[in-house]
Amino acid sequence: MSCGHLPDLRRLESPRLSQSVHREECTQCFDNQDGPEGIEVCLNCFNGGCTGERHHMRTHLQKSGHRFTLNVKRRPKPSNKRAEDEEPPAKISKLAISEEREEDKYEHSTVVKCWTCDVEKGREIPEAFQDAKIKALADETMRSLSSARQSEVKAWEEEFEACEHTLMLQHTSVGAIPASGLAHCVDCELTSNLWLCLTCGSLGCGRAQYGVVGGGNGHGLRHFEETGHPVSVKLGTITPEGGADIYCYKCNDAKLDPDLAQHLSVFGINVKTAQKTEKSMTEMQIEHNLKYDFSLTSDDGRALEPLFGAGLTGLSNLGNSCYMASVLQTIFSLPAFKTRYFSPSATTEHAAQCPESLPADCVECQMRKVADGLLSGRYSHPAHGVNTASNDPVFQEGLRPTGFKALIGKGHEEFSTMKQQDSEEFLGHLVTVLRRDAHKFKVRSADDPTSIFTYGMEQRLQCGVCNKVSYRIDAMDVLSVPVPAVETGKDADGKTLYTPIPLVACLDAVLTPEALEYGCPSCGTGVNALKQSRFASFPEVLVVHAKKFQLVNWVPTKLDIPLILPDGDELVFDAQHLGRGLQPDEVELPSNAAAPSAPQFDAAAMDQLQGMGFPVIRCQKALLATGNSNAETAMEWLFAHMDDADIDDPIILQAGAAGGGAPEPTADQIAMLSDMGFTPAQARKALRETSGNAERAVEWLFNHPDDNGADDAPAPSAAAAAPAAVPGTKDVPAKYKLKAFISHKGPSVHSGHYVAHIRAGDAWVLFNDEKVVKADEESVKDLKKLAYLYVFEKA
Repeated sequence: MSCGHLPDLRRLESPRLSQSVHREECTQCFDNQDGPEGIEVCLNCFNGGCTGERHHMRTHLQKSGHRFTLNVKRRPKPSNKRAEDEEPPAKISKLAISEEREEDKYEHSTVVKCWTCDVEKGREIPEAFQDAKIKALADETMRSLSSARQSEVKAWEEEFEACEHTLMLQHTSVGAIPASGLAHCVDCELTSNLWLCLTCGSLGCGRAQYGVVGGGNGHGLRHFEETGHPVSVKLGTITPEGGADIYCYKCNDAKLDPDLAQHLSVFGINVKTAQKTEKSMTEMQIEHNLKYDFSLTSDDGRALEPLFGAGLTGLSNLGNSCYMASVLQTIFSLPAFKTRYFSPSATTEHAAQCPESLPADCVECQMRKVADGLLSGRYSHPAHGVNTASNDPVFQEGLRPTGFKALIGKGHEEFSTMKQQDSEEFLGHLVTVLRRDAHKFKVRSADDPTSIFTYGMEQRLQCGVCNKVSYRIDAMDVLSVPVPAVETGKDADGKTLYTPIPLVACLDAVLTPEALEYGCPSCGTGVNALKQSRFASFPEVLVVHAKKFQLVNWVPTKLDIPLILPDGDELVFDAQHLGRGLQPDEVELPSNAAAPSAPQFDAAAMDQLQGMGFPVIRCQKALLATGNSNAETAMEWLFAHMDDADIDDPIILQAGAAGGGAPEPTADQIAMLSDMGFTPAQARKALRETSGNAERAVEWLFNHPDDNGADDAPAPSAAAAAPAAVPGTKDVPAKYKLKAFISHKGPSVHSGHYVAHIRAGDAWVLFNDEKVVKADEESVKDLKKLAYLYVFEKA
């Protein structure tokens, strides 16, 4: 019997080009179109839902009142072996992740369902496709996936551009170089990986590449350092089309030379007859990325044991998403995040009253989806279609959190891209997004899992002349510790070795008093002052960020400095680490005193700039000059003012300087905070209090929930004001045990690979994208020393 509701179905519109069609996977769990039941796509709003155990589509239909879905099932086509006379696949020649044609690998079956006719399973209406309009609706729904997936895959590709040094290239010597002159490096006998200086024609070998065989001794770089000649071309990569590897040492990046043929002709090289004989940097990078991995074998060569089960589910790499995967695995190993997001009953309750029209647009829904995926164990099983007869270990397929990544990164300059990112920066961004979402929907602070990271840091400042003091408490989520780099030599491969540094020594350095120049409001002049940081409280979970960077040609380069953890991987803080606040025998500086150091400058931006190797005074000046905006803007200012005669002169601040010069908040800034649920008055005051820094303004608002933003409210004196609630606890001794650590391989935090090690009882589990294995005890000892982020739990 035909469905009587088909006239309503005929009135539905096909998806717009800009509209996301969630056909591959349920938006509330990781059940997908490859499962036995397939995925139901709502034909009203194109939400995707499952019909299995969780039955999220039924929840969606009940909430929305929509009644029609398109059931989609995908099955692999039989594999066809390539015939002997068939052309091989095209060789990869550019640094990109290309999208495979889905129709070449899979076939789909679809059927329309009416959920008014059958509210439990949906009634199939195969005859619906006889109607041309309904058939067109279904076809457009299926075709739209490809356009939607283009934005998901977004196969990133490096694009090289010309720079001023390639465009303004000058030759200091002219004349053909004899063939014998192109035989080897001028300073050694290397005959490959040779770079020709396009200024003078000198030939030098390339640098040793991290993890790449066949590097060089860096004589090309040394030539640049001695002469300042900026641009070189890699011989062996020149093609008749005028392509080649071009590198600008001044920009410290690969570049494009639009006049390469002309520049090479000066030295007697004719690109028309050139033959490519060596791999380009792009090809070497692709080859290296395929091999880039943490060891999955033990010291005796045995393959590490794959693990499966609840809490042991891997995450597939989406192209450059290991930074995100390592953070997600780590936070969902913590009880606070498990309790908050992994509760089937609470998830069902939220889904029924979710304030967003689509779960894909809801941060709460996506966090619950990831929690279910990682913790339930429903998706933790060996990959399908793998030859289990071999002795090779079989790993998981891994979940693909594409929806989560798209939502969390939405609108962010970096995290919305497919580029590799810094895992510590992503953790901070995720915490901010979760808090913003919690405030927007009036989530109780007791239910905010990110509060486990928060602690107070007391900043004490004492004038060296009048001895008066000021105190300030900043809320922090991550403790960043600089790690000193003390070179001890090089190993057999030429890699720089460093003196191991105790982690406790790095922590003590953060809490050690430091001298600075200060415009004392009491003395009325510039004086020497002493600043000291101490804990005002201790968090439930302490995240320690090991800053192991050095600025090489203005690029932050990661250093493999071993950090030695205390015995038993435990940290203990006692009364000497805890701030005491204003003491009876201390005289407080006037309340209108301008904070001269950390309170005046964005702490996160200061950390980033210092981590790149800039001196503290230059970081402060850059942030002051750019309105305390962000690290990137401040860095641009630094590059433009590196030669200023007074760049390293002390900053003399007078009382009120910090507040009086603060810019008035813009309408866009106020609107952004208002969208989070704050009033315009609250937003305006928070931005004024934080010199217009939006992220700090959000933190300020969270720390001042009772401030209505009224500017005319009488401000209490410092002595009479009730102290702000300090997050964390003051109990000492505060004992912590290492719960997890995130490691990184690669020369920079924005390249390479991240993995997470998480303690499970007395053992360790390695989460390396989709590979989840029992970690080898000896490798854990070594990797702990080189970790980037350490996560300690209260013992």
